[in-house]
Amino acid sequence: MAAATSPATGQAYGVKRVCAIWGMARSSFYHAQRQDARSAGRPVGRRGPKPMLSDADLLAAIRRDLDRSPWSGEGHRKVWARLRVLDGIRVSRTRVLRIMRENSLLSPHRRPPRPATEHDGSITTDAPNMMWGADGAVIPTAEDGNVTLFIVAEHWNGEGLGWHVAKSGNRYAAAEALALAVSQVFGSTRADVARGVSLRHDHGSAFMSGYFQKQLKAFGMMPSFAFVREPETNGVAERFIRTLKEQIVFGRIYQNIETVRAAVRDYFECYNQHWLLEKNGYQSPAETRRTWMAATITTHEAA
Repeated sequence: MAAATSPATGQAYGVKRVCAIWGMARSSFYHAQRQDARSAGRPVGRRGPKPMLSDADLLAAIRRDLDRSPWSGEGHRKVWARLRVLDGIRVSRTRVLRIMRENSLLSPHRRPPRPATEHDGSITTDAPNMMWGADGAVIPTAEDGNVTLFIVAEHWNGEGLGWHVAKSGNRYAAAEALALAVSQVFGSTRADVARGVSLRHDHGSAFMSGYFQKQLKAFGMMPSFAFVREPETNGVAERFIRTLKEQIVFGRIYQNIETVRAAVRDYFECYNQHWLLEKNGYQSPAETRRTWMAATITTHEAA
């Protein structure tokens, strides 16, 4: 019907018009066409010149990349970026998406986006040490019950800066993660060493306590409060926690608090060195920092 000619105008009806009249999505029409072609034994695939790398070869390359990756549940963008950088395979991102979808290799679908809020959705800074994010999570163990993990992450490149695992998720444990981050970045925990850095955190009791806020002030840092009931305003730390849970918490049973600490320690090292982030141009947080430092040194030498 979509290819038929109107007897009144002499023009083709067109897929768009026919689907609109019948209340059908065009994707459903094209899907039915492909199904008919398969039933009739006709070849189904992209039109025009064939690519240098066949779908079968690209699928094999994708499977090899997923096998060598230390991560689980990654999406097609990460695979596409690694194929370009590590293997020199230059194909379109949409083609990688199609092949991974057809072979059930995509990561699980996430929840639909939340309704629009007052927050503009951008909390990434233009340089390091402008804003950090802090958050906490509870991890169950067999012997020690629930233990609490506190983390501090860099908003600029998503890097994990500090962490602390404690039996009690109180203000002292939260301050330990902050102190480690300050020490890692600035080399000490002396007074005013981190002056100018803002720390984004939610309204949890550990972060809102007088002890934690005084510790912030001692380091020369300023608190930056996330919006109430809008966790996306602390999105960098929240996303860091979610990735950590997906990679080393979900589906695992830890024996005690020491095994949790060992897993978190290894995760921070591996994440900072190897986890690719789209906002970093598909570079790891550590590589992004090295690139920025080299450019900064070159600029200062030129000046």
